[in-house]
Amino acid sequence: MEINYKQLTFAREYRGFTQTELAKHISGLSQSKLSKFEKGIGFLSDELFNKIIYFLGFPKSFFYKRIYNFVENPHYRIRSTIRKKTAIQIDSAIKIIGYIVDQMSESIEWPDFNLDPLDIEDGFSVRNIAEHTRKSLCLKPDDPVRKINNLLEKHGIIIIEIDIAEKFDGASINTDGGTPVIIINEKFSNDRKRFTLAHELGHLLMHILGGFPIPDYRDKEQEANAFASNFLMPEDSIKNSLYGLKLSALASLKNYWLTSMASIINRAFEIKCIDVSRYKYLNIEMSKLGYKKREAVNVYIDSPTLFFMGYKMHKNELEYSDAELSKAFCLPDDIIKTFCVNGYINNKFKLSI
Repeated sequence: MEINYKQLTFAREYRGFTQTELAKHISGLSQSKLSKFEKGIGFLSDELFNKIIYFLGFPKSFFYKRIYNFVENPHYRIRSTIRKKTAIQIDSAIKIIGYIVDQMSESIEWPDFNLDPLDIEDGFSVRNIAEHTRKSLCLKPDDPVRKINNLLEKHGIIIIEIDIAEKFDGASINTDGGTPVIIINEKFSNDRKRFTLAHELGHLLMHILGGFPIPDYRDKEQEANAFASNFLMPEDSIKNSLYGLKLSALASLKNYWLTSMASIINRAFEIKCIDVSRYKYLNIEMSKLGYKKREAVNVYIDSPTLFFMGYKMHKNELEYSDAELSKAFCLPDDIIKTFCVNGYINNKFKLSI
């Protein structure tokens, strides 16, 4: 079996090294030689390759794998402030998550994904897609989305919270093995987590799972935000309570719909329940009260469980030790500890990026 040179790029980027930085740590390795190898047009001796993989701490078996897990829409709150190197590390961590999900699926069965991806180019509006998705999830028109993690996981989407730098919101992927996964930032407020989950669900259904061609003129982020607003706050159900929206009404609306006050104001403006002057006034008042940084009311959110239940089943029912999991998944011990062991203990895991 031939070594997959792309796996070296994967391992290097996960460890946070540029080609130049890695070359400095390996005697006899130049950045030029490494670059050619990672492009598939160069050669590394067995001795040099073994030095590299020893330094990176990945087992040799990892380099015979073919892992893609394309991360199409990672969502950063302020993208311009994210260093390219950090973004690459986050993408690599997301790919590792997808790979572990696929490795687990060889021994356990995840719930079947049974929601409908729909193509806007076929005449569906974002609102249509959100309403159809709510019906598929058996939500009544005026129901808030209460146990959102449990609801999505029951319908075949694995959700994982990571403790990471604040600028990362979330991402969604369809793993190489065909399992939809959403990753969100554990650090955020519950209402922001809920909106991010709905945003990523929109990406999955409109942009990722259906294999639809997406024309360049479409704004996928705007579409995912619109999906989240329609999914969490259906227009026909919320509209009457948003006419002439008052600041004093925001807390009770937030408690019912489980969305942020800011998103409720935006929703009122989107569906023309308030005019631009009222919209500006409410945002100014929110800023004066300090609600732009931290809103007064916190809302409920349940916790995702599927991924760590999968790990627990491997440990308890299939009787794998962590060392055996590392060997079976062709991953370093520290990755199993970070993504499985520590995650299971805390129902989340921390990435040191």
